[in-house]
Amino acid sequence: MKEQITDTLMMIRPVAFHRNEQTAVNNYYQKTLEGLSQDQIQTQALKEFDNFVEKLRAEGVDVLVFEDTKEPETPDSIFPNNWVSFHESGEVIMYPMYAENRRLERRDDLIEKLGEQFKITKLSAFVDWEAENKFLEGTGSLIFDRQNQIAYAAISERTHPDVIEDFKMHTGCEVVAFQANQTVNDQRLPIYHTNVMMCVGEGFAVICDESIDSPVEKKKVLKAFENTGKEVVFITEEQKERFAGNMLQVKNKKGDKFVVMSESAYQSLDQQQKTRISYHGRILHSSLDTIECLGGGSARCMMAEVFLPRK
Repeated sequence: MKEQITDTLMMIRPVAFHRNEQTAVNNYYQKTLEGLSQDQIQTQALKEFDNFVEKLRAEGVDVLVFEDTKEPETPDSIFPNNWVSFHESGEVIMYPMYAENRRLERRDDLIEKLGEQFKITKLSAFVDWEAENKFLEGTGSLIFDRQNQIAYAAISERTHPDVIEDFKMHTGCEVVAFQANQTVNDQRLPIYHTNVMMCVGEGFAVICDESIDSPVEKKKVLKAFENTGKEVVFITEEQKERFAGNMLQVKNKKGDKFVVMSESAYQSLDQQQKTRISYHGRILHSSLDTIECLGGGSARCMMAEVFLPRK
């Protein structure tokens, strides 16, 4: 059976983090911070990043940190899970990105560097879809249940059905696709990434089912969880707004399990939710306020899971 959780993560240390105007058009989680200079924003984001990495490493999780480069300008490089995924088979997959400046985050040098430690047997790319303005943003768009060869995908401008079909044909993975929305100025609009409203772990799933307006689609997703034996922890739309859906189950070298999230997400959960999640791994939480506010992404977005076999 395939592994669902890894003990190795790739993370990108930011060099010029700031709000990305190209992604803000459909990422309604991005806000502005008044009264802070670009240098102050970068300093705060870097502190949050380093503290987060330190907490993961202190628990024995292997975190491979790569430095971002000043040129080209990539304000969202801190979220590498959108452009690449690393698989047990040795395959590396690169994905088509909605924002033009996010496409610059794809770095062959990082993959070459990983190739020094890990066996990379195949490099696949779906990036040609960008020419047709159709996108699929990695594990932001696709929530993998690796054990059962299923991916969950909320359709949006960044998660296109045609690219999903291409992905299915390439991987043989079943995809449970659905529409997930949030209320913006009294309108129900698509949530930009699936991993904002749900997470799938080894024996559990966290989901904001209130985001799925269609009763038929909601039933389809919950039935898939039931069929694969996942304990379901429901979160509210308010908790989702605080990134409670944006969590990831990881393990350390000894096999101890953790569920990783931001401080904001942790504080939004009630005691019963925390207890149920803790059954699947000790909760690790770290303050990511600046990154969440300006980047519109949280803990899960910052961690690219490495499942590649070691050399």
